Parts: sequence; structure tokens; C-alpha cells
Amino acid sequence: MENHGGRRTQAERDALTVEIGYALCSAAFLAAVVFGAVAGPAFAFDLSDGARSTLVGAGATVAAVPFFARVVSVLFRFRESAQPSQPGRTSPDS
Repeated sequence: MENHGGRRTQAERDALTVEIGYALCSAAFLAAVVFGAVAGPAFAFDLSDGARSTLVGAGATVAAVPFFARVVSVLFRFRESAQPSQPGRTSPDS
């Protein structure tokens, strides 16, 4: 992803934009699933207001962790895979 002192090409900027969008969308989906699993019983059952607010708060807090973990992991994986290859080599390990 680096041009060694040069500017990024339009294709590189577009690829980064798509990757950021993918990271945010997949992280939002994951966070929604986790939130639904934790806070779902608050809406499915007739609970007291205290129990409902506790579950919703816990769901929001717990959902934030996989959201940020997913964004970071996708973007770091993209950055690592964007390293320039070595011409003439058959694989990165050779």
C-alpha cells in the first residue's frame, strides 16, 4: 500500500475505501448480533425496568468490544496483504 515516498494511486485509495467500508459494515453486523444475544431477553420477556436497562446497557457495552476488534483486525489484515511482492519469487517464504 506504500509507494515508498510517493503518493497513492487512485486504485489504492479506492481499495482502501472499500476495505474501510467492509470493515465497518461487517463490524456493525457482528455488534448487532452480539447486542441481540445479550439484550434480546429484555425485549422478549416481560422484565422489570431495572433488569431491562441493565441488559440493554450490558448488551451495548459487550457489543462494542467485537465491533472494534473486527474493524482493527480487518484493517490490519488489509495492510499486511498490501505489501509489495518480490519479483521473481514464487512465494513470500522463498
